Amino acid sequence: MPAQKGSAFLLKISNGSVPAAYQTVAGLRTTQMSVTGDAVVVTSKDSGGWRELLSGAGVRSVSVSAAGIFLGSAAEAQVRANAMAGTLGDYELSFEDGERLRGKFLVQRLDYAGDFNGERNYTLQLESSGEVIPA
Repeated sequence: MPAQKGSAFLLKISNGSVPAAYQTVAGLRTTQMSVTGDAVVVTSKDSGGWRELLSGAGVRSVSVSAAGIFLGSAAEAQVRANAMAGTLGDYELSFEDGERLRGKFLVQRLDYAGDFNGERNYTLQLESSGEVIPA
């Protein structure tokens, strides 16, 4: 697999239409995704001193963090509205090779900052709710 550009790793949010149309969350400079899974340990006396894990068990989740420059786009406004209301939104992560992941996410954190002689920027943290699937 060839190397991929980080600039092509995009976070998108659904505009709420049916079928869903996804808009890129504008101004992002960094995007990060973490996939985690809780281990279910089934080690017993018969394990020979080695830990054993139960395949397919436990809770899996996807976390997304991103940071960028505030541009006042419609997608940014939708993220902010979801954060203020505490509602789940439909998001898409897309990659340079065409792979896409979609799921419902909660805005766990949204921060804005700005220096007197610099741009307004923001960071956000999303946490998945339910299955995140290839699109």
